[in-house]
Amino acid sequence: MSKMFFSRSTIKLIKVILPVRKMSTSPVVIAATEKHTATLIFLHGLGDTGHGWASAIGEIRQPFIKVICPTANTIPVTLNAGFRMPSWFDLLTLDSSGPEDTDGIKNACKLIHSMVDNEVKAGIPPNRILLGGFSQGGALALYSALTYPQKLAGVVCLSCWLPLHKTFPDSLKAPSDLPVLQCHGDFDAVVPYKWGQMTASLLKVFLNTTEFKTYKGLSHSSSDAEFQDVKKFVEKVLPAQ
Repeated sequence: MSKMFFSRSTIKLIKVILPVRKMSTSPVVIAATEKHTATLIFLHGLGDTGHGWASAIGEIRQPFIKVICPTANTIPVTLNAGFRMPSWFDLLTLDSSGPEDTDGIKNACKLIHSMVDNEVKAGIPPNRILLGGFSQGGALALYSALTYPQKLAGVVCLSCWLPLHKTFPDSLKAPSDLPVLQCHGDFDAVVPYKWGQMTASLLKVFLNTTEFKTYKGLSHSSSDAEFQDVKKFVEKVLPAQ
């Protein structure tokens, strides 16, 4: 059977898949505790929900940052034999050069762009809005940041890849100085470390502010060391005003 692109804990997720399917798809929002001057939108991995990452992200943000952790719709996933689960878009193959769900990726990107636009309408400038995500969510966050027509604060990509990579740099709308932090464990058997390396190499072709961090022995998960690096990045691109 093909590997499932579960986030954080594959074994535990099997046990909670039915409750997850019944959960609301309303985003988890952690309000700023001081004057709201920045927003972090973080996207979960396949099979997870916004609740899976909200607490962890909330712990590393500054008090002036609002956190939004949306939940993807529940759809059949081809790679997992059509099993229904929260997914930003369909996954068709484990082959990095194989077919992709182009329409699904672009529609999900429109959703993320609309979330950014809503924050802009609420008075938060694009350069004070940071996108991030894990696994499939990280992939969507990266694609969305690269194709947004204005410069965002940056993008945090954990254990992921760049969807529709063959369309870049033609699809690029972000400026070349968009800050990107990529983090990947070298023991990742779900989204191979090699995918992260290839993505990092491609990004360096058209971006000049990318950083790729490797975590030895880390599988398809997160770690304290990784979160400390993410915290430093957030503080760097979203400083207090």
